[in-house]
Amino acid sequence: MSTSAARPPHPTLRRAAIALGGAVAVLFTVATLAFLALQLLPGDSAEAAVGGPGSQASAEALAAARAQYGLDRPIVVQYLDFLGRLLRGDLGTSYAQRIPVTEVLAHALPPTLTLAATALLGAWVLAFLSLLVASGNSRVARAAASALDLVAAAMPNFWLASLLVLLFAGTLGWLPAVSTGGPSGLVLPALALAIPTAGFIAQVCRSGIDDARSAPFIDSARARGETPLGLRFRHLLRHGIVPGLTLTGWALGSLLGGAAVIEVVFARPGLGRTLVSAVLARDVPVVLGGVLISALAYVVVTLVTDLLVARLDPRTEGRIEAMARV
Repeated sequence: MSTSAARPPHPTLRRAAIALGGAVAVLFTVATLAFLALQLLPGDSAEAAVGGPGSQASAEALAAARAQYGLDRPIVVQYLDFLGRLLRGDLGTSYAQRIPVTEVLAHALPPTLTLAATALLGAWVLAFLSLLVASGNSRVARAAASALDLVAAAMPNFWLASLLVLLFAGTLGWLPAVSTGGPSGLVLPALALAIPTAGFIAQVCRSGIDDARSAPFIDSARARGETPLGLRFRHLLRHGIVPGLTLTGWALGSLLGGAAVIEVVFARPGLGRTLVSAVLARDVPVVLGGVLISALAYVVVTLVTDLLVARLDPRTEGRIEAMARV
């Protein structure tokens, strides 16, 4: 056997294969759990196809709807059919709207992605400002920033949204209380999502900065004549933000989940309000499609941030190479 034949796969390829396998497993698990959870909801899904719950449809109409959408078949058969359609990229047809789920999500997803992306960017800006203080030498300033991060992380989104509406829309009148579709209507919803996320990210990154502050490479940098400003930006902040970057995928998933409440508070159209309405109407295909799209967004962002972390932290690549030699 040649040496090249016995050589292990390149660490990057192995990392990509492991990540892809993990992504498929996550999506399969999410799809399965969402399907089972919806089966446990009270009520009859066929009602969504004949006017929604409380429509007082006849037994014949309900029976026809069950036969049309396969709801009269055993749960196992319905589940296998669902997986089969999913593998073909078919999310099904909305019971309530009688249009493909892809069309429903195509209208609902862009506003939610805009809100989540704006909130994620805002969270990182706020977190970075806090980390600038945390990387300084003033213990009083670091303690104050840490306390603010703790308070921000503990704020519930719906409570913070109500507070922002009362302050900036009710008292000051600077921003609209109801989303208008323009940039001004995006500010308060994005802040309501960004502030708690920023507090959590800053707390995680601060621990990385504290670890880096006592690391040997900091002493080596000082010995080489590194300036305090260079030490702060090139070493402390660079190593401190790595733990926070690994949480970006979680943060996006959290923001997409929190958007459901925020969109209701601000009467903002989007995926969250669509899913809430679909759950109340037992529009199972729309709920499953929305959950899968959210999970897919989480997986994609996690993969991207994983590669970015490996780029920023060379030690990660070293660990990958060591694993590849095992």
